[in-house]
Amino acid sequence: QVQLVESGGGSVQAGGSLRLSCAVSRSIDSIISVAWFRRAPGKEREGVAVLYTPSGVPRYADSLKGRFTISQDNAKNTVYLQMNSLEPEDTAMYFCAAATFVGPWFSPASYNNWGQGTQVTVSS
Repeated sequence: QVQLVESGGGSVQAGGSLRLSCAVSRSIDSIISVAWFRRAPGKEREGVAVLYTPSGVPRYADSLKGRFTISQDNAKNTVYLQMNSLEPEDTAMYFCAAATFVGPWFSPASYNNWGQGTQVTVSS
């Protein structure tokens, strides 16, 4: 079992930036992948970014247009999501998830450990 704790959410104006953090309870290079998902009001949960933690290879949702960057700090067992040029459409609860088995990158079913989430609100 892996415990995940997200932080860094908040309210920001459009065009601003936020950095989310996901603290992982064990060595992240022992996990297959860590991902960020989000769920906006009235919408399905969607994958935002995934990091294959043994190698640091990232994957991003096509809709992000290069605005987000996922990264890891192995010494701190933490995965980050840097979000730039935020838009009101990015308003959502953001969740960190960890997978200990291999599955499709952006399928929630691929992840067997989830954090409680951190709220991001972007105003126009």
